[in-house]
Amino acid sequence: MRILVVGGGMGGTIFANHLARRIHHEMKTGKARITMLSASHEHVYQPGWLYVAMGRTTPDELVREQQSLLEPGIEFHVDPVEEFHLADNHVKCKSGKVHEYDVIVISTGSRPMPENIPGLKENSINCYTAENAVEFFRQLSDFKGGRIVVTVGLPHKCPMIPLEITFAMHDFIQDRGLLDKTEFYYTYPIGRVHSLENVAKWAAPEFDRMGIQYETLFNMKEVDGKNAQVLSEEGGAVKYDLLVAVPPHKGQEVIEQNGLGQNGWIPTNRTSLHMEGEYGKNVIVLGDTTNLPISKAGSTTHFEAEVAAENVAAVIKIGRSVRSYDGKVFCFIEAGKDRATYAMFDYQHPPQPKAPTGAVHAFKMAYNQLYWASARGLL
Repeated sequence: MRILVVGGGMGGTIFANHLARRIHHEMKTGKARITMLSASHEHVYQPGWLYVAMGRTTPDELVREQQSLLEPGIEFHVDPVEEFHLADNHVKCKSGKVHEYDVIVISTGSRPMPENIPGLKENSINCYTAENAVEFFRQLSDFKGGRIVVTVGLPHKCPMIPLEITFAMHDFIQDRGLLDKTEFYYTYPIGRVHSLENVAKWAAPEFDRMGIQYETLFNMKEVDGKNAQVLSEEGGAVKYDLLVAVPPHKGQEVIEQNGLGQNGWIPTNRTSLHMEGEYGKNVIVLGDTTNLPISKAGSTTHFEAEVAAENVAAVIKIGRSVRSYDGKVFCFIEAGKDRATYAMFDYQHPPQPKAPTGAVHAFKMAYNQLYWASARGLL
């Protein structure tokens, strides 16, 4: 069986490594082959950009060579896919090379789109790339006081980042002795401070305790940089001295160009993780690339990848799948520089965040170092 993995991020990497260990014998005897196609030779631990934005780590600490994370026997190429020919079971890459498959796993991720909101890209900071996180730290370090506004677009990856970046900035400003000169103003598109109801119920009192103001039902329409204000679809206007954005996201452009899903999100079965539609039988979709109504988080991708790898291995060995994805997600929530909590949930059970503690924060910091073992599929 020829398994083709498109995307070298967390989902593709964990899937390929889990599967390779499960079908080691079949790969050794030539009955199975795993090929990975990626747009980059680097693998990035994206949740780490938050710590770059706070000056607590540097970008180089968040990057490894992709090849070094893969199990022996996985064929790896830096050659991004440009054409998906699902009816004929092959893809065509930028180099012109064609790769045929029996099963394809699409895990191409998502991309921030601040340019979709007029004025947002030019007048705000965010922490979704190395360059943006470094610029975030520069501007926050140079901030002398005034109003910091957090504005959020939907959908976006890393569901807790609007809260985390707000809490982190609060402690950063406090440590610099500028809290009495700074006003924090948090906005959110729906009628509470987070999309997950129980997380919102936990976060709002935290905001109240810390003196962070918030406005809900605030959907960004445009940013008026000349007058330093964010305008909402609801007719509101919020003035800022420093604008921090969680920009809306889309799936990768190649997914849109190939007509696989609106805005780059591929219609996906919520339990089997196969693509919906005529060609879905041998197409698996993971992580941010799916259109599933669950958090676009690293842990979502991780749990999906484990299920998918076990199922593909079972199909190879016994002819049928053995597991269903239950919507499991586990998200740390950094509640400042030295406290954290978490949200664990699935399709049937909502999250129940507890009071933040130093112990959970220490666990999160440890995981940041252990991530590379997680990407190898060892955790």
